[in-house]
Amino acid sequence: MPITANNIIRKSWLEVPATSDFPIQNIPFGVFLTKENVVTVGTRIGDYAIDLGALQQLNYFEGIELTDDMFMQDTLNDFISDGKKTWRLVRNRIADIFDEKNPKLRDNEKDKDIIIFNIIDVEMQLPVLIGDYTDFYSNKEHATNIGKILGVTENALFSNWHHLPVAYHGRSSSIIPSGIPVHRPLGQTLPYGEETPVFGPSRCVDFELETAFITTDANIMGENIPISEVEDYIFGMVLMNDWTARDLQKWESVPLGPFLSKNFATSISPWIITMDALEPFRTKGPKQDPAPFPYLQLKGKNTFDINLEITIQPENGVETIVSKSNFKYMYWSMSQQLAHHTSNGCRVNSGDMMGSGTISGPTPESYGSMFELSWGGKNPIKLNDGTERKFINDGDTVIFKGFCKNNGLQIGFGEVSCKLLPPFVRK
Repeated sequence: MPITANNIIRKSWLEVPATSDFPIQNIPFGVFLTKENVVTVGTRIGDYAIDLGALQQLNYFEGIELTDDMFMQDTLNDFISDGKKTWRLVRNRIADIFDEKNPKLRDNEKDKDIIIFNIIDVEMQLPVLIGDYTDFYSNKEHATNIGKILGVTENALFSNWHHLPVAYHGRSSSIIPSGIPVHRPLGQTLPYGEETPVFGPSRCVDFELETAFITTDANIMGENIPISEVEDYIFGMVLMNDWTARDLQKWESVPLGPFLSKNFATSISPWIITMDALEPFRTKGPKQDPAPFPYLQLKGKNTFDINLEITIQPENGVETIVSKSNFKYMYWSMSQQLAHHTSNGCRVNSGDMMGSGTISGPTPESYGSMFELSWGGKNPIKLNDGTERKFINDGDTVIFKGFCKNNGLQIGFGEVSCKLLPPFVRK
């Protein structure tokens, strides 16, 4: 089935700013709360949020097999469960409805009042009920930098790293949408030069620049997914800030890896960008040496050219762009991550989320965490207001942005923005 929604010459009868992340060729999916306190599944074109529940009730999806309440829910899980054919049919239909040449909704003022909202008048929600969350460690530059900062002078990567996508299971209950602030976590740390740990606020709160992909129901327990089929089970992508308390992580990670240092908060952007929308931006990933096992081997353009940007905004201060990176630097692709995840028969369900791992580029200006940007705190970075940062201060807002661009077309993710607050105090 062709992806007609991606027609590069298509224009919408809705006004779309030239610099918008959300032209009619994007058509992301999300969940929002209206001014009338109605929660609905929606999409976005330009600066307009579109109520897909209202569109369905008014029969604009006639001819597409959908359950009666498909878009009148507070998550996208059921829609995602319907599979790739339904996703593409719905996205193509939305593009047709909002095409400048289609008068059906364009000239129906009554229906438009029910269906279309200004984006500033809605409140974005978490788009899916996330049952399980896995976070990978799949960027070679980041993994190598971490090893070097920690003093590993030779073989900064463990011997397994080039053979499989390393990962750990995270905590889905603390995943939040953009705009929800995060409190500085409390925990155990081992002060430098001491032998006894202390308990208190983390002094080294960090961000990690990541993306994440959302899956549909992929397999039954015991079944693996062939590498040639895994993309059929990836619905789309979001930006992700995997908040990290580095000092807690250092103390707790031996022998089983991160725990409280990472499960206090993970922020994601609210609009899921479909793999169909990203199709025009395919590119080749890094050369893999040694060659992976056959169950992980991919050919051709197996990743995506997604520009990524990190900004820090101090409280009452000006923004500073501290890093620019790109998703194409990932050593292990999403397809390889999902193929490996199911290689032992692990079940993957609709709404599961898989974090990419920190995305760092080859230069200091493209590193994806403060731990790397300040080289473990040894080289503070200067912000535009003259202040310096080794890690994130209370009151700082961290903003990630991401977009793809070629042939004059820009498809973006919007942003994931989150402010760090002091430790939570019970009243």
